Amino acid sequence: MAFLHSVPAGIGPAVRRFGPSLLRLAAGVTVLWCLWRQVGAAPFEDGLRAITGQAVVAAVTLTVLTTVCSAWRWRVVARAFGVHIGLPVAIGAYYRSLFLNSVLPGGILGDVHRAVTQGRRAGDVTQGVRAVAWERLCGQVIQAVVTAVVLLALPSPVRPTLPYVLAVIAGIAGCGVLAVAVAARHGRSRPARAARAIAADLRRGLLVASVWPKVTLSSLLVVAGHTATFVIAAQVAGCTAPLGELIALLLVVQIVGGIPLSVAGWGPREGVAAWAFAAVGLGAANGVTVATLYAVLMLAAVAPGAGLLLGDAIRRRRGPGPSGESRGPDPAPLTMEAVRG
Repeated sequence: MAFLHSVPAGIGPAVRRFGPSLLRLAAGVTVLWCLWRQVGAAPFEDGLRAITGQAVVAAVTLTVLTTVCSAWRWRVVARAFGVHIGLPVAIGAYYRSLFLNSVLPGGILGDVHRAVTQGRRAGDVTQGVRAVAWERLCGQVIQAVVTAVVLLALPSPVRPTLPYVLAVIAGIAGCGVLAVAVAARHGRSRPARAARAIAADLRRGLLVASVWPKVTLSSLLVVAGHTATFVIAAQVAGCTAPLGELIALLLVVQIVGGIPLSVAGWGPREGVAAWAFAAVGLGAANGVTVATLYAVLMLAAVAPGAGLLLGDAIRRRRGPGPSGESRGPDPAPLTMEAVRG
């Protein structure tokens, strides 16, 4: 007890504030360290050496298409919640978000920046966060469904156990839906209010006939674009696996790569690529090489986001114009205060 009293008062809030981020960062570093111990640095170097101009052009082109589709999806979801975003503004914000996700720990801070920025512009940060959270969740759910269908149809290292995994996921999802439905009808506690808000968002927003088909279509196009970029990376890296088997492997890599435990996007993606390629006899080193090349191609493809962020910083530094208005969009700086907001 004396030890507890001797701990500085600020330690507890600091742990709650930064602890999850540090744990995610540690997890990503651990995966990369284990990979380095297992395969060495050569596969990462091979991925960097395999870069070609044609591959970069293809990745940039495909990313333009997927970013437009993602921005359209965000615009549709935001409009369902009463937030109106112009498509050019949404595309620019999405490029900023993708770049920040690619260079900052965790892989989600770009989405936080996008949510807070748009929420401030709309005068309601909570509404902005809800729109981005639902937009990203819808994309992940549809990607998971596409992955499950492909893995059931094509050979993959997870195919024998996939029906059992899907049954468990379906059971958990069903229990979650039931819990939300029950909580939404009873009680005034914070969980009950959250459950009612979720139910209302689904009923009045995402499941409306004018919303979910557009969200589904845009998400399918995004999955197709990212998978095509991954296939290009695999072929440029010299992978000779049949296309169907390759697509199944790369969809698994994409799903795991979306887990927010990365170091600037690195970690789980390379780890699962090593496992998946090794499981089908292609070699763990080849999986790491393909994942490395894909990461570099995607970083080049989202580089316009860096230019937009630089422009934002220059406009903030210049300050308001003569009329008192900002010279252009003034997204919120990515500070810890913004992230916590």
